[in-house]
Amino acid sequence: MRGQENKQQSFFSYVSAEERIPKKHPLRPIKTMVNKALEDMSPLFSSVYSHMGRPSIPPEQLLRATIIQILYSVRSERMLLEQLEYNILFRWFVGLSMDDSVWNHSVFSKNRQRLLNTEVAAAFFVAIKEQAEQAELLSDEHFSVDGTLLEACASMKSFQPKDDTTEPPATGGRNPEVDFRGQERKNDTHRSTTDPDARLYRKSKTQEAKLCYMGHVLMENRNGLVVDGMVTKANGTAEREAAGAMLESIPGTKRATLGADKAYDTKDFVKTLRSCKVTPHVAAKEKGSAIDQRTKRHAGYSISLKTRKRVEEIFGWLKTVGTMKKMKLTGHPKVECLFSFALSSYNLIRMKNLGVEAVT
Repeated sequence: MRGQENKQQSFFSYVSAEERIPKKHPLRPIKTMVNKALEDMSPLFSSVYSHMGRPSIPPEQLLRATIIQILYSVRSERMLLEQLEYNILFRWFVGLSMDDSVWNHSVFSKNRQRLLNTEVAAAFFVAIKEQAEQAELLSDEHFSVDGTLLEACASMKSFQPKDDTTEPPATGGRNPEVDFRGQERKNDTHRSTTDPDARLYRKSKTQEAKLCYMGHVLMENRNGLVVDGMVTKANGTAEREAAGAMLESIPGTKRATLGADKAYDTKDFVKTLRSCKVTPHVAAKEKGSAIDQRTKRHAGYSISLKTRKRVEEIFGWLKTVGTMKKMKLTGHPKVECLFSFALSSYNLIRMKNLGVEAVT
C-alpha cells in the first residue's frame, strides 16, 4: 500500500538533539575531551570577562564552534553559522538547543582580541596535551620536528614597494591587471599591503615563491601526537630557530632524540641539540654533514629517520581538513591562533582514534 505524504508539519518535537546523535558517533569522545579542557580553562575565562554588564555568549560555545569548524573544514564563520541554523550535529556539539538563536558572524571578529587569541589557543592546546599525558600516550624520549609553508591571505598584487606612494590605476576595478615582468621583488624592498607580516618565500628552487608564513611542529614518536607548535615568518633559518625554541617542550631530564630532515643538518643546530642533551637524529647530507658515525651507527638512528616522516601526516591533515592550506586571517597573531587550534583538533582526532576519552 502506497503511503501518503503528510504535508502538515508537527509544531513540537519531543526528541532532543542529544537523543538524535548516535551513541557511537565519533564526535562524542571528542566533545567529552573538549568539555574537560574547557572546564580546566574556566579560571582563565573568568579573568578576561567583567563581573558587570550584560551576559556574553558563553566562551565555551565559541571555542566549541571553532573546533567543529576545523574538524569539518568549514571555510568561514558565515558558513559555520549557516550550518548552526539547521545542522543538529553542529548545534549539539556547540551546546545550542533546538530553540536557541544563532549569533551574528561579527561575534567571532569582536572576540578575537579577548577570547580567540594566542593565549587562549595555547591554553586549550596545553589542556588537551595534559589529557594525553594522563592517558600515557606521550613519549618522553623520542621526538621529530619539521616545518611547512602556510600560504598567507594576500595576493601577489599586494606585494608593493615599501616606499611606493603612487596611486593605484584608475581603470580595472577592484582587481586591476598588473605586470610584474622584469621587476625585482624582495622582502627587503617590498611588503604586502594586505598582510605586512607575510613574507615572499619558496621552500625549494622547483617551487614558486608565495606570500606565506612558516608553521612548525614538534611531534612525539610513540603515537604521533603534537607536543608543541609555532608560527614564524618564512625565511631560510626559521625551521632551525623554531626547533631550538621548542626544545623546552621536551619533558624529563634524561637524554632524548630528535628526528629531522636534511634542512636541519648544520653544525650550529647539531651543536645546540647536543648541548641540550638531545641526540640529533637528523638526515645526513651527502657532503658536509654534521652527523658523524657515532650517531649513525646506532639502530635507533634509522628508526628515527623512518618515524619522522609521520610529521608529514600532520601537515597533510592540517592542509586538507584543518583549513590551513590558505590562511583566512591576516597578521601573525591571528595566524598563530588558528594554527594552535588546528593542532589541538588534530590531537583530538588522534586521541579519539587511540580510544581515549576525557581523563577525570
